[in-house]
Amino acid sequence: MSPPAMAPALAVPGKTYKTESGLARLLGSGSAGVAELLVFHPVDTIAKRLMNNATRVASISALNTVIFRESASAPVLTKFASLFPGLGYAAGYKILQRIYKYGGQPFVRDYLTQHHAQDFDKAFGKGTGKAMLSATAGSLIGIGEVGLLLPLDVLKIRAQTNLAYFRSRGFIQIVREEGLGLYRGAGWTVARNAPGSFALFGGSSFTKEYLFKLEDYNAATWGQNFVASIAGASASLIVSSPLDVIKVRIQSRDHLNPESGVRIMTSMIKNEGVTSFFKGLIPKMLMTGPKLVFSFWL
Repeated sequence: MSPPAMAPALAVPGKTYKTESGLARLLGSGSAGVAELLVFHPVDTIAKRLMNNATRVASISALNTVIFRESASAPVLTKFASLFPGLGYAAGYKILQRIYKYGGQPFVRDYLTQHHAQDFDKAFGKGTGKAMLSATAGSLIGIGEVGLLLPLDVLKIRAQTNLAYFRSRGFIQIVREEGLGLYRGAGWTVARNAPGSFALFGGSSFTKEYLFKLEDYNAATWGQNFVASIAGASASLIVSSPLDVIKVRIQSRDHLNPESGVRIMTSMIKNEGVTSFFKGLIPKMLMTGPKLVFSFWL
C-alpha cells in the first residue's frame, strides 16, 4: 500500500510550514458544523432567548418562562424538544459557516503568510507578528461571512426567538416579504464579527505561540488545540457579546416591527443596565470547551 499523500508545504522566506490539505479543511470544518448543530443547538437557543429578553429575571420561574416560552409548564421531554426551533435554517447556516470560516481562514492566513509575513514581523515582532497575521485572517473571513450567510442566520435567530412569525409562512413567502430586510443588522454583524473573529483566531494563535512555544501552529497536539481553542473562544465571546446582543435583538424583529440598533442600545442602558450587554454569555461560555473541540480539532 502506498504511503498517504503529505500535505503541501507553505513556502516562506527562510522557513517551511506544513499546511492542511484543502479536502481536510473542508471536511473537518463541515463535520464540525454538523456536530455542533446536533449537540449544541439547544444551548444556542437558550442563549439567544436570554439575549433577546428585555425583562428582569428575578426567579427560577421567570427564567423557566424565558427559556421554554409556552412550554414552560410542559413535561421535560416537551421542554427539551422546544429548544430545537429553526433547526433547518440552523443546519444550513452552521454547516456553511464552519466550512467558510474554519475552512477559509487558513487559506487567507496562507496568503498573508506568503506575501506579508515579513510586514507583520516588522510591525509587531517575530512571534507576535505571526499571531497577529492569523488573527487578521480570521477578522477578514468574519467580515466576508456577512454577505454570504446573514439571511440564514437571521432566519435561525427569528425561529429561536420569534417562532410565531413562521406560522402559516413558508420560506418563499418570507423571502418575498422581507427581501433585503433579511440583511437587517448587517452593519452590527460586521462590527461584531471583525473583533470577534480577530479574538477567536488571535487568542488561539497567541496561546500556541506564547504558552506552547509552537513555531508551526499546525503541529499542535490534540491537547494543545483544546486549550488554544478555549482561549480563543472565550476571548471572542467576551469581546463580541455586547454587539452580539444588539444584533440578536435587531434580527429577532420582523419587517413589520423593526427597531434600530442605536435605539435598542439606548433602551438597554436605560432600562436594563450595562450588564444586559452580556446576557446569554454564561451558557455560551459553559459550552466553550466541548463546542470548540469540534470546531478546531475536527
